[in-house]
Amino acid sequence: MAIGVAALLVINAWLLYKRYDYNSEVGRLRASMSSAERERTDLIISAEQDKLRVAVELARRQAQMDKRIHLSIPVDSGKIYLEREGAILREMQAQVGPERTVGAPPDTIRMAIPRGERTIVEVLMNGAWNVPAWVYADRKLAGAGGSVAGALGPIALLLDGGTVIYSQPKSGPLADSTYLLPGSIRASETDLKAILENLSAGTKVYFY
Repeated sequence: MAIGVAALLVINAWLLYKRYDYNSEVGRLRASMSSAERERTDLIISAEQDKLRVAVELARRQAQMDKRIHLSIPVDSGKIYLEREGAILREMQAQVGPERTVGAPPDTIRMAIPRGERTIVEVLMNGAWNVPAWVYADRKLAGAGGSVAGALGPIALLLDGGTVIYSQPKSGPLADSTYLLPGSIRASETDLKAILENLSAGTKVYFY
C-alpha cells in the first residue's frame, strides 16, 4: 500500500510539473505574439469550443428524439444506454479509451474520443479485425498489424469513422484488461450480448 501511495504521489507531481511546463510554454508563445495575433488566436479557440458544445448538445437532443432503438453514450459518465425516444431500455457500464496521438512521425494520427452521431457499420461475432500497426507499437508488442480473429473480443460494433465498441478479447494485442484502445469504448460481453438482437448495421450511436 505504501508503495502504491508513493507511486500515486510521484505521478501527481509529474502531472503538476507537466501542467506548469505546458502553461509556461503557452505563456511564452503568447508573449511572442502581437496583440492582433493573440486576439485572432483567442477567437479561433473560442469558436472551436463553441462548435464542440453545439455538437454535443445536438447529439444529446437527437438521442432524446430518435424514435428508433439506438445507443446513447455520455462519454464522461462511463455508461451506455439502449434507448428509444428518450426511454432507457437498458443501462450498461462502459470504459472510454483515452485520447492519444499514436503512430510514429510523420505517420501519426490523433485518436479522439468520439462526439456526435455515428452509425453501426458492422456487428462482429468473434470476427477478424484488421489491427492497425500503431496498436502493437502503443502496447510495445512485436507485430506489424493485420487481420486478427477475435481481436475485438467475442462481440464488437464497428462504427463509421473508425470508432469501435468492443468487449474484452481473450487473445490478441488487446487481451489486457488494463489497456483501453484509444478513442474507443469497451463494454462487457454480457451487456453487448443482451442487446445484440436490437443492433444491426444502420443503428445510430450518439456520443455526447
